[in-house]
Amino acid sequence: MTESLTVTKNKKLSALEGIKERSRFLRGTIDLGLADPTTGSISEPDTKLLKFHGSYMQDNRDVRDERRRQKLEPDYGFMVRVRLPGGVLTPAQWLALDALTRDTKGGLRITTRQTFQFHEIRKERLRDVIGAINDAGLSTLAACGDDVRNVICSVNPPVASTHAQAYEWALKLMHHVKPRTSAYQELWIDRKERTSDGAQDDEPLLGKSYLPRKFKFGIAIPPYNDIDVFAQDFGLIAIFDKKNELQGFNLAPGGSMGATAGDAKTYPQLADLIGYVPKEHLLETCWHAVAVQRDFGDRAERKHARLKYTIDDRGLQWYHDELQSRLPFLIEPPRPYHFEHNGDRFGWVEDDTGRWHLTLRIPSGRVLDVDGHPRQSGLREIARMHQGEFRMTCDQNVIIANVAQADRAAIDALVQQYGLHDHVGASGLRLHAISCVALPTCGLAMAESERYLPRIVQKMEELLGKHGLLDEPIHFRMSGCPNGCSRPYMGEIALVGRAIGKYDLRIGADHLGERLNALYRENVGEEVILAALDELFGRFASERAPGEHFGDFVARAKVVQPPKRRPAITY
Repeated sequence: MTESLTVTKNKKLSALEGIKERSRFLRGTIDLGLADPTTGSISEPDTKLLKFHGSYMQDNRDVRDERRRQKLEPDYGFMVRVRLPGGVLTPAQWLALDALTRDTKGGLRITTRQTFQFHEIRKERLRDVIGAINDAGLSTLAACGDDVRNVICSVNPPVASTHAQAYEWALKLMHHVKPRTSAYQELWIDRKERTSDGAQDDEPLLGKSYLPRKFKFGIAIPPYNDIDVFAQDFGLIAIFDKKNELQGFNLAPGGSMGATAGDAKTYPQLADLIGYVPKEHLLETCWHAVAVQRDFGDRAERKHARLKYTIDDRGLQWYHDELQSRLPFLIEPPRPYHFEHNGDRFGWVEDDTGRWHLTLRIPSGRVLDVDGHPRQSGLREIARMHQGEFRMTCDQNVIIANVAQADRAAIDALVQQYGLHDHVGASGLRLHAISCVALPTCGLAMAESERYLPRIVQKMEELLGKHGLLDEPIHFRMSGCPNGCSRPYMGEIALVGRAIGKYDLRIGADHLGERLNALYRENVGEEVILAALDELFGRFASERAPGEHFGDFVARAKVVQPPKRRPAITY
């Protein structure tokens, strides 16, 4: 566990490394900061540690300048994120989270990692909110921070047993690699520190300094790639036999969407296959996959600290061999698989057991009552009668899952009553559009995203209709900055914020989540964006091959040159 220090021995460790090392296993002085009634904030070092507990301190940027002129401190609020492996929760848990929105603004918000965020929670209510989440049988630990984030899992497969088996391993994996510190229990549940030095704690995997940066696992169930498995730090592709029994997992490390504007040393990257392990070896494999990054990740430069950079600096073959050296069994060559669908399947779908699943479109994941669409009230009423479960998707939608045939009519009536039928009659672009929160709460946002999405989608739909393409399914991703929380670099069309009203227009990712897009227009406004898309849609309509998707067309026509994948390893 000292190799990472050796790797960076000629560099000064980042300031956050010292904060983590001295934090007494993530305690810091958070307890004192929460008790201080004189301010709505906590100290800067504690804001870093608070992330490990599932919360970011933010402020409302819409009023930041005015408050500064009035010599007032920023309008601080806290974002709280739930850890929800696999994106599954019970109706009772849905209702418990729904009840917490009285302490927040913006209702429930479904994230692109199958979980929920609450926004603008006041400091004096933070413990109540996190405590109530734990009372519901959930947690916020490791929902943020330099640790293993929420483990995501495909939720769309029509074979019920494949989802059940993969979901079981998502739960096991999240439990296996989560932080062990008792600071979380003390701060949020007991509300009292039991020790001043954390002497009783031990982090056998993460260590006192935890990881260099966040680490993300995701489990895909072929032929569905609804989680964008190659966007993960460590993707897992479930392999089933002909009887739909889970055999094991293909391993795909090295993905990540994050980049920094103006810094060519940072970039999005896709994961690549390095082998296969039987399911009984999954937990040990993933433990050591994290440990390799713990030991070799860059702790001097945080922008260079994700697994993708460790692999790109040293080589995919090196990573395979280093991981293999820690395992008492052989990593086998990857098993055959194929993907044929990416994204969500809306409306009712019947599984092989006769149970039904209804996928509802939730624009930007915002479960909130708005004019004509009281979505939060409607889903609350569904939760009160639903006997199955809810599943969150990575495209920010919700599945009313495991519904008996006899209950469909009652759910359909509530969907109609509360305006939850956004998917009915929606364009192919609108059905596949996702966005990050961005302004006003995200401190990293450089441009609008969620608030701008409805306007730009409508204008793009006008162009698509002009060219007879309104029903064409096109993955559209929008991000308020290059950090890429909405996976913009995997969009067939993407807008990445650079400044207020300015975006990079990127195109050319494939429709299955196996190729990144590329820059087409840099730092441009709406007029230039729409003019460029108008021309491209015209070409697509007249020159496309039968069945060809938009992203594949612009790549084939060499409108852009998408980046190449890493060289394959040898076995």
